[in-house]
Amino acid sequence: MPDIMSYQVLALKYRPLKFDEVVGQSHVTTTLANAISSDRVAHAILFTGPRGTGKTTIARILARAVNCAGRSGSEPCNECKICRDIIEGHCTDVFEIDGASNNSVDQIREIRENVTYMPSAARFKIYIIDEVHMLSNAAFNALLKTLEEPPAHVMFIFATTEVHKLPATILSRCQRHDLGRISLPLISGHLKKLCSMENFELEPRTLDIVAKEADGSIRDGLSLLDRILSAAGTKKIDHQTVLDILGTLDTKIMHEVSNAIFEKNCSRLIDIVDEIHGSGLDMKKFYADLIIHFRNMNIIKHCGTDTKAIDLPRDEKQEISLAVEKFSGHFLTRILHLLLEGESMIRYSAHTRTAIETVLLNLTELNPGACIEQIIKKLDILKTRFSTQSDGTAHPAATAQTGPSAIQAQNKDTRHTDDCEQETRDVSSKVPEKTWQNFLNQVSRTVPSAATLIARAKITKETQDEITIELKNCSSYEKKRLETKKEQIETICRESFGKKLNMRLFCENKPAPTPSQDGGNDMKSRQEALYHPLVVDTQKIFNAQIIKY
Repeated sequence: MPDIMSYQVLALKYRPLKFDEVVGQSHVTTTLANAISSDRVAHAILFTGPRGTGKTTIARILARAVNCAGRSGSEPCNECKICRDIIEGHCTDVFEIDGASNNSVDQIREIRENVTYMPSAARFKIYIIDEVHMLSNAAFNALLKTLEEPPAHVMFIFATTEVHKLPATILSRCQRHDLGRISLPLISGHLKKLCSMENFELEPRTLDIVAKEADGSIRDGLSLLDRILSAAGTKKIDHQTVLDILGTLDTKIMHEVSNAIFEKNCSRLIDIVDEIHGSGLDMKKFYADLIIHFRNMNIIKHCGTDTKAIDLPRDEKQEISLAVEKFSGHFLTRILHLLLEGESMIRYSAHTRTAIETVLLNLTELNPGACIEQIIKKLDILKTRFSTQSDGTAHPAATAQTGPSAIQAQNKDTRHTDDCEQETRDVSSKVPEKTWQNFLNQVSRTVPSAATLIARAKITKETQDEITIELKNCSSYEKKRLETKKEQIETICRESFGKKLNMRLFCENKPAPTPSQDGGNDMKSRQEALYHPLVVDTQKIFNAQIIKY
């Protein structure tokens, strides 16, 4: 009967023994290899980075490399007695210390006393302190002097996941190397290699799922793979079996959720949540994965598929890009914002399923709107058509407002169109048409909310230094709007004519007409507004519908 305790987990069995075997940290291993080759290794080295990215592994390789008796180049031979003793963990000159459980000042003082003794067999006496940020302040202070001026036969190698907790006095005495998260393709490729060595077969998309769950950590990826290989019971493991073992969702489910939101398919959303809840998967993890999914959509929409901010396979990036192509970035950002707002409610809710359903149903109420690029193109078409109808000159009222609300604004102002044109002709008799039109166009570009009102005004007086315009029958709201923009309009007048602008505004003070008095005129105005060429063209171009007039 085989000894079950003789089994080695993959993380130990396939632990790198040389620099070139370390996955995804070439910027660190290359620097160290060059330092060893040129005999320029620092006496205090700090490795920092996320968990499972190779900090302790590189520290052990470095310890063997500087002490190896049979080293050729920068790599340890891993065959000499010193290398074998370090690998097996009983070298008397290499000490691995856990900073979490050996963090008192007395223990550091003991190290400080021992560094004075020469190594017994190796070239260097090496202290590897893992999670060094866990040392107390007193312990750090006790280490300072020795760290700054250690004996020539001593090296310190520190490793930490929280470098921000180290005192600046310690950081300044160490040569720092930052290890990054390992990319999904590298983890997936490494897992594939180990599966082949262990005679197991997994699909590429399955390995991508495992690599994604590893979240940039090689050690986490190996632990998950160990779990899968142990639980599967067969050499060829199918995709669904891995999903069940890991308790995770296929990316296809995430796309089904997002599609149901985009299509406002509330029934499908509820069914998906019910399926996930019934399968026994963690609902809060599902929600966290959903946030990541929409975050990926948002980043790809704004940055494209070549962005390095998303660690996904190329084909999945392409699938997301196609899914978000017809939606605006603002719409996707709004969805992500609402998901993040709902996160705290879901985290602390006793009814997680109901809370998730509520958030998802709220997302279906969002209006995706139109893509801004499409709106701009259609507005350009509309402007060209209207300019042609107006003998090559667009009325300022047409440029005063843009966007979907332009239809409603036009309906409101259509009844004034004929009067505006007549008043513009009156103004042109006093000021050259081109100059006045340039003034109106400049107002339209700079102060669009006031352009229509200024176009209705008449010039009542003009001197060498001043122009006085008069606007009658304006509402109190219109008067207030012009007064708030008065300074900007006067500046434009000085730039256009070199004259001061005086505005005289008269509010309409007529009693509201009764239906019997004005019913016919009101109906006529409505008909004129509905069949105005600008309104008709706008409806055709935007496929719009009149909702209020």
